[in-house]
Amino acid sequence: MSATVSDTLLTAANNIQPFLVLHKAAASSLPSSGSRLRIQTSQPSSTNPKLAKRCRDTTGEEHEDEWDLEQYEKLRLEAFHRTWSKIQSTIDEVLRGINLKLFNQVLQWVKESFALVRATGRPHHTEVQQSYPLLTDVICKRIPTAFILTKNAEFVDDITTFRDLAGHLESNGCHLAKLSAAELSAKHGVGGCFRSLLRQLLSDVPDVASVSALASWYCEAENYGQPIIVIIDDLEQCSGDVLGELVMMLSECVIKVPIFFVMGIATTLDAPTKILSSEALQRLEPCKLTLGSLSDRMNALVESILVKPCSGFCIGHEVAMFLRDYFFRHDGMVTSFISALKLACSKHFSLEPLSFLCIGMLEEDCEEFWRDKFKAFPQQMWKYAFGLPSCASANNSSSYSSNMVGLSKLLKLQKDWGSVLLCLYEAGRHDKVQLLDIFSEAVNPDLQTENALFVSKATCENLSGVKSGSGKGFIAQVMNTLRHLPVETLLHVLEVWSNHLKGMSEINNKVKELQSTTKEKWTRRSTASTGNCNPLNEKAAVLLQDVIRKYLVPVECLPFHEIICFKNVDVLQSALIGNPRRMVQLDLLKSQSHLKCSCCRSATAVSGSLHDTSIMCNLSQEYGEVINLHDWYMTFEGIINSTNSKAKRKCYSSPSKKKSKPSSLEARAMIQARFCRAVTEMQITGLVQMPSKRRPDLVQRIAFGP
Repeated sequence: MSATVSDTLLTAANNIQPFLVLHKAAASSLPSSGSRLRIQTSQPSSTNPKLAKRCRDTTGEEHEDEWDLEQYEKLRLEAFHRTWSKIQSTIDEVLRGINLKLFNQVLQWVKESFALVRATGRPHHTEVQQSYPLLTDVICKRIPTAFILTKNAEFVDDITTFRDLAGHLESNGCHLAKLSAAELSAKHGVGGCFRSLLRQLLSDVPDVASVSALASWYCEAENYGQPIIVIIDDLEQCSGDVLGELVMMLSECVIKVPIFFVMGIATTLDAPTKILSSEALQRLEPCKLTLGSLSDRMNALVESILVKPCSGFCIGHEVAMFLRDYFFRHDGMVTSFISALKLACSKHFSLEPLSFLCIGMLEEDCEEFWRDKFKAFPQQMWKYAFGLPSCASANNSSSYSSNMVGLSKLLKLQKDWGSVLLCLYEAGRHDKVQLLDIFSEAVNPDLQTENALFVSKATCENLSGVKSGSGKGFIAQVMNTLRHLPVETLLHVLEVWSNHLKGMSEINNKVKELQSTTKEKWTRRSTASTGNCNPLNEKAAVLLQDVIRKYLVPVECLPFHEIICFKNVDVLQSALIGNPRRMVQLDLLKSQSHLKCSCCRSATAVSGSLHDTSIMCNLSQEYGEVINLHDWYMTFEGIINSTNSKAKRKCYSSPSKKKSKPSSLEARAMIQARFCRAVTEMQITGLVQMPSKRRPDLVQRIAFGP
């Protein structure tokens, strides 16, 4: 084998891009040797059975007028990346905007604390570099510390917040260092965490980490004059003893080197008293701040990425209900909701052939974009598009086939739907109704009837004592709330409605007219009436009800909604809470259907060009509950050697590629290393159990299937 072929095989062996390998499972989490856990698997479905079936139904012949599936798969992949990039940037912008108020509060606190420290004493450079403290007064040894209450159940939601906070402070001239809970552990001790702090500030850390090294760095011209902010994002997970020692050490030089702490707290603001000693607490000058509430963040995210058409992608009613329940089951983790939404987005672009048209909503001239795409459609794609369930009738086909009126109307109706939904939320937020709840109900296609949405005055009286979540709809609750708002609050609601309905001139004029009438009558009265339905509130409720009937049309009731709307909740549910081990095995067994190379796709037997783990998984199907390691390896080696022999013949046929042949011992060692890694990967993913001391020559299978 030539050196070139050897390098190629080595590169292929190290390439595990098609696999996501997580951390190795702990010994206690593996099944015991006596367990017989069997996981039955089934044949995976085709990558896009819906498209294949509809194409066969519309043509009657499977191979007639074939169009380039791979080309459209590439378009869908590009559309997904662009769509999710837009969604992710919107999420980052929304969260940054919500946190900006807190960031400015922290920055103001830093400036005030720094000014206070400098007012206490401003030592000369030579004094700063002295090894002993300048002052002994205990008041001058207290480190300004900001405790930020995040109120998040999981720390993962705080990662982005503290990352953006660090960037905000650094952009305003502060020196930044971050210490994690792992660094503030008993394993590393105070010396380890202090060395980590120095590595983030100093370009050259001395062998002996000391405060004098930090002081010398701070005396440099480019560093002097700004405070050092040490961010500890998860205080409750830190070792109290190590953190206390660090506080005691840094408090001795707070006048020489102004170091301030910013600590994140997830539970309550009295958490520091449970973690730190009383002596360490006396060395801190606390300032307590609170992050914005979870409901505010979630409402802002839902408005920006689901209600407003920021990306062209949307979700159906069943998916919305599943995501809502998934969010609450995970203790209100914003990160889990975003991850589930991303998975829904990827599934939509993977399963829907026309989903690449979604990005037309991001174009300045969307109609021209859609027109160009439709002109390039083959006949098969045309028949599939107008065979969609939402526009399968003859009326819809004749209305939308000539141009892009269908998709343009879909975009316009979605914008109007979002505006009306925000009007509902503005009225409901005064009764603590969340936007996600209203959204989940408003996308229900069953609400497209007048009886389901209409709330009469008699219903208002019946709902006067109803609380949220008692079985009545959230839209009905909003209508009831609107009828009982104080006139002053009603004026504010109407003003917000006017902003939301700017693109709907007819409705906006009615809102402004009602707003003007309300102002006139309110100025004549000394106090606003509450508790009873008054004519002004009733007019507002009737106006909103009329707008709901006309414009709150769920997306699943619109033609061509399949292009932009993901409705397959079963696919999403199986991906999020399904059996990952079963899916891993199915993917390994049928990897030929996923790979695009001709050798892997056309092979009837196990091909040596497959990934090593896929080869091993296929070979394991020939055994029962246990696998003989020696037999398994010999079969694996035979497949690899047969592939290498073919590569040798190709190399020898070209005289220019003749080089020194690697020894058979080296080649066998490489195969053994690849075998060991493949077995380890199968053990990590839970497909096999490693040998026991009693039978070191056998591996136990855990997952069983075809």
